Parts: sequence; C-alpha cells; structure tokens
Amino acid sequence: MILADKIIDERKKNGWSQEELGEMLGVSRQSVSKWESAQSVPDLQKILKLAEIFGVSTDYLLKDELEPETNNAPKEYYERNERESTLRKVTMEDASEYIMLKKKILPRIGIGVFLCVTCPVILIFLAGISSFGILNISDRVATAVGLLFLFAQIGCAVFIFIINSGKLSKFDYLEKEPFETEYGVDGMVREKMAAHERTNMIALTTGVLMCMLGSVPLIITAVMGLSSFVILSMVCLLLFFVATATYLFVAICGVHSCFKVLLQTDGYTVSAKKTNKKLEVLTRIYWMFIVVLYLAVSFITKRWDFTWIIWAVSGVLYALIRVIGESIVKEG
Repeated sequence: MILADKIIDERKKNGWSQEELGEMLGVSRQSVSKWESAQSVPDLQKILKLAEIFGVSTDYLLKDELEPETNNAPKEYYERNERESTLRKVTMEDASEYIMLKKKILPRIGIGVFLCVTCPVILIFLAGISSFGILNISDRVATAVGLLFLFAQIGCAVFIFIINSGKLSKFDYLEKEPFETEYGVDGMVREKMAAHERTNMIALTTGVLMCMLGSVPLIITAVMGLSSFVILSMVCLLLFFVATATYLFVAICGVHSCFKVLLQTDGYTVSAKKTNKKLEVLTRIYWMFIVVLYLAVSFITKRWDFTWIIWAVSGVLYALIRVIGESIVKEG
C-alpha cells in the first residue's frame, strides 16, 4: 500500500470524512483529497500528525512494504468524531447528472422567482392610472385586474417551483448530509467550476449593479418632485430591475453554487450543513408567518399596491435573524 491508500484506509477505519480529517490537521478538504488521490504528498509535520491521529508509526505510513498496524488512536479522536463509519458515495455519474439537472432547472426556477418579484407591478401601475384619472378606469376594476395578474403570476411561479423542485429531490442529500466523492470527481468539478467562473462573475456583477442602479430613477423622480404617478412607475421599473437581477443570481450564480455543493466548500461544509439542519424549522416558521402577515395586512388594508414592501423588509430581517441563529447554534 502506498501513502495515499493508507490515509484513505485509516481515515475510513475511524469513520471520518475528508473535511473532518482536514480540520484535525489544520488543512482544507482539498488538501486531504489530493493526498488520497496521490496528487501531492503531506509534509513531514503533517505526516507526524497523521501518525498521531491514526495511532500508527511514521514508518508504516512512509514505507510501502509494511502491513497495516493495529489502530491505537487516542480516545479523544474517537469521541470528537463519533459518526457513522460509512458515508454516501457520490460517483462521477451522480455528479454529472446533478450538474446537468441544475443547469436545466435553475433557469426555470429563476423565471418563477421573476414572476414572484414582479407580481405586484400590474396592480401598482393600474392603481396609479385609476387614482390619477389617466384613463377612465374605476378603482374596483383596477384592483380586480391587478389582483388577477398578481395571483396568476404567483400561481404560475408555485407551479414552476413544485414541478422542477421534485426533479432534484434525489440529490437533496448533497446539500444536507456529508458525503464522499469517488476518485476523479473533485477534479472534474473543479474544471467545470473554473470554466464557469467568468460567466458567474459577469452575472453576479450585472445583478448587483442592477439592484444598485435600479433605485436611481426612483430617487431622481422623488427629488425632482415629479407626480406621484411617475414615482409609482419608477417603483414598477425598480421591481423589474430587482427581478431581473434575481433571475441572474438563481439561473447562473446558482449553477456555480452547485459546484461548491459537490466540493463541500463555503456554505456547504459538513459543519455548515449541521447548522442549516438545526435552523431549518426556524426558517419554515418565519416564512409561514410572513405569508400570513402579508395576506392579513393586504386583505385588511386593501392596499395591495403597497403591502408588497413586506417581502422586501422580511428579506432583510431574515438575513439578520439567520446570522443571530447561526451564532447561537455554534455557541451551543
């Protein structure tokens, strides 16, 4: 057995993932992956640490002809890393299918999000036309038509979400559970990620600029003291800018994120998955409360042209609540 095989063998004996072994050694999961695929060799200090963690001699690790030794790893390593001895294995076919499905489905999900963000636009615009007497449309007609478009767009979006999310359900474990990849998978994913890097950066930059610049016409019209109808029109324009930016984030940046899912980096590390799992119930309760609040306020006030702002405020608050929740979970 060569060093790479011995590292794999000893790690699996202890039931540790590549990331967990990397944390003990103070290196990244990618470094451990390279050692196990014989793409690189750990330095002397890391070999000494490996011998200590595995409870074996350095001679055993370095000399190919030596047979496996009895594992005498310190007890604290077992206590720190208690977990199932086998992890789900992601094959090259699994990874390729997952990436292919993401590239196919995320643009559709992006359209659904676009419909959700722009659903109040017709209602706001018609309410403005009715209020300022630009066309001979009564408030009731304007509200009825606007609500018809609003619920139609939301209905289409929900249909898109349900149909397409089901196609990815078989890969839910990738984002929620730790796993291991077969030899060659990490290299393939990194190549695709590098090839997609420029497209992702363009989409991300464009989306951020659209969110920032989309509010400029609204600010200018407000400062110039133009009519309320013009200001309402700029609000509609802002929603289109934000919706387009969101589409780019979901359809293009989302594909880039799927590479991180397979590499288990950034927000998809084993520790991050554990945190997300603990906060999943909180997230569901929060958004269910927001939906109820939005519908209640909208029906009571009958100001559908204004209550859409609840979603914008809720998004900002959710980010804050999420940060607080993550800090509490980590401290616990």
